[in-house]
Amino acid sequence: MSRAVRLEGLAVDYGRTSRRAAVPVLDRTDLEFPAGSFTALLGPSGCGKSTLLGAVAGFVRPAAGRVAVGGTQVCGPGPDRGMVFQQYALFPWRTARGNVEFALKRFGLPRTERRRRALAALAEVGLADGVERYPAQLSGGMQQRVALARALAAEPDVLLLDEPFGALDALTRTRMQELLRRLWQRTGTTVLFVTHDIDEALALAERVVVLGGTPGRVLGDHAVPEGPADPALRARIAGHLGTG
Repeated sequence: MSRAVRLEGLAVDYGRTSRRAAVPVLDRTDLEFPAGSFTALLGPSGCGKSTLLGAVAGFVRPAAGRVAVGGTQVCGPGPDRGMVFQQYALFPWRTARGNVEFALKRFGLPRTERRRRALAALAEVGLADGVERYPAQLSGGMQQRVALARALAAEPDVLLLDEPFGALDALTRTRMQELLRRLWQRTGTTVLFVTHDIDEALALAERVVVLGGTPGRVLGDHAVPEGPADPALRARIAGHLGTG
C-alpha cells in the first residue's frame, strides 16, 4: 500500500527562543507527491531538503503550513512512514535480524510475527545468508541493506531516505541504487529520496524536485522520462543549481 504526501504552505525555522529570533530554513512550500511515486529531492547542503524530509517523517515541527499523508495531517512520527538515514545506526550487539526485530517492537507485534517480517525483509534486500551476522561482520553496503530492511519490515506507506548511499563506494552505491529501484517497482511504495547528486537523482527517480537558497525553496520540478539519460534535462537541473 502507498499514500500520497502533500505539503501545504510548509515552512520551517530553527533556533527560536524567548531571546533569539528564529532562523528560517525552509520557505513556504507547496508540493504534492502522488501515491506510489518516486521523487528525488535534490539540492546543495543547507537548502532544506533534509528538513523537508524530517517534516514529512514527523520529526520536525512546521513553523507554518502542514504536511498530510493520505489526507491526514502529520503530527509526529508514525508507522505509515519509514526512514532510512545515511548513518546506519545499527546496534552493534544485535545481529542483522535482531536489529530489524527490535525496530518492530514498537508496533506490539508478537515475537513470531516480528521474526517473520525481519527474515522476509532481509531476504528482500539480499541478506538471507547474513541474518545472524553482527554489524562488525558486515560491509558498509550490507549494513545499509540492514537499515533498509529495518524500514521495509514495518511495511510503510511512505519510504523516506536521507542520502542513504552517500558514504558508500561507487560500485556499492550503484548496486544499492539498483536494489532500491527494484524494491520500489515491486512494492509501489511512495518514495522521497534526498540527494545532492544530479546523476543519482536522474538514475533513480521519476521526478526531480530541485531546492536551493536560504531559506530553501523549490527552484525546479522536472519529470524524468524513461529510457536513456537526457543531457538536456541534466543541463536544466544543473542550471538551477548554478553548476551548469
